[in-house]
Amino acid sequence: MLFSSTTFILYFLPVCIIVYYGILKKFRTAQNVFLTFASLFFYAWGEPKFVLIMLLSIIMNWAFGLLVNKYKGKNKITTRLVIAATIVFNLSILFVFKYLTFTGNIFVNLFNLSVDVPKITLPIGISFFTFQAMSYVLDVYRDNGEAQKNPLNVGLYIAFFPQLIAGPIVRYETVAHEIKHRKETVDDFFDGFTRFIIGMAKKVLLANSFSVFADAAFNNIDGLSVAGSWFGAICYTFQIFFDFGGYSDMAIGLGKMFGFHFLENFNYPYISLSISEFWRRWHISLGTWFRDYLYFPLGGSRVKKPRLIFNLFVVWFATGVWHGANWTFIIWGLMYFVLLVAEKLTGLDKRKSKPLGNVFRWIYTMLFVVLGWVIFRADSLTDAWQYIGVMFGVNSNGLGDAVVLRDIVNTWIYLLFAILFSTPIVLKIKEKWNLEKPVFQIFKCVAVVLLFVLSFASVTSSSHNPFIYFNF
Repeated sequence: MLFSSTTFILYFLPVCIIVYYGILKKFRTAQNVFLTFASLFFYAWGEPKFVLIMLLSIIMNWAFGLLVNKYKGKNKITTRLVIAATIVFNLSILFVFKYLTFTGNIFVNLFNLSVDVPKITLPIGISFFTFQAMSYVLDVYRDNGEAQKNPLNVGLYIAFFPQLIAGPIVRYETVAHEIKHRKETVDDFFDGFTRFIIGMAKKVLLANSFSVFADAAFNNIDGLSVAGSWFGAICYTFQIFFDFGGYSDMAIGLGKMFGFHFLENFNYPYISLSISEFWRRWHISLGTWFRDYLYFPLGGSRVKKPRLIFNLFVVWFATGVWHGANWTFIIWGLMYFVLLVAEKLTGLDKRKSKPLGNVFRWIYTMLFVVLGWVIFRADSLTDAWQYIGVMFGVNSNGLGDAVVLRDIVNTWIYLLFAILFSTPIVLKIKEKWNLEKPVFQIFKCVAVVLLFVLSFASVTSSSHNPFIYFNF
């Protein structure tokens, strides 16, 4: 079930709000039970059989959490065995459903075997909820949250519908206290609802619009001009940001409506002046997960240079693999590994420049970000290299054409808003001016209502509603 669907907006969300704040208003345990089962229903809507995997994950990680809580500080060996079992169990589920077919094909091609590799359907959001499940056990082990005796509370954390299928990856320590002791307020509810509408507008008005032009370019590489290839790559650059960023806004807003406060997942990544800064601003929940649960345990950056390079290689290889079972994702991750190593060894990740130098740093950063998105979006490495070749004039159909000029004219308003909302200009205006005055509040309400009407009209009038991160 998509947040940006009539089923969710007209039925699922209103029912959840009415039951949660009406019938069960004074019963926290009942509210948690209701949200857990509502979330499982939400997940089962598209493919009911996969809810069994979710239930298995909840039960096993609940048990691992109790065992870790029982033995930590008392029996180091047993505790480590439980942690190891947690990691093996969760990664095994991820491997079977996400990477087994890919790995099988590699072996078949490598050894020229005449074996049919089974195609396994990927459960939606498995990468997100698997990492959250591991976070629960690891945070209990680190005393960053209490072990839940009630498995339904673990189920609420892992399966809570706002962040279930597309993140952000919510660390257990972030919401451990709020599972039992959250406080809902009217201000939080309406702030959350406003954030949900803004996120939906980003998703259906901007991301969906850019996806049409990005798909047209990537599906017709042979017919692209240089300008057409760059236009398609830029459209995808905006599509993936407003697609994933918008969905994260909706998730954060929905969580706030029910008293949960998730951390931010994006912080204007396209204004970054280095690749290191870009990854501090993009998909923050994934970056901090790998940092705290993989990079730091490996030794982080406080090690000798060869070890630092190894640590970065492991993290960025894992980042590429996390995104999907395709060589494109692995190469994409390793590209960032090379760039980040170069920045750390040269100090570029910390260096400050004069305004002109910052312009060149931004161009360098965004050049590699855009090229990275081409690799990320392409169906294969062959397609990625071909597309990049066209961008730089290799086997292209000229420098420009009438089609790309027409597309730019047709999308100028979307490009204008995309550039505007990719920067903190609006935030700076809010900080500089006193927007608490009644006239500004009225304008805000009108703007939010207008965004909702436009977004809902788009949802009901178009069947084109793709979502990139459902694949992960």
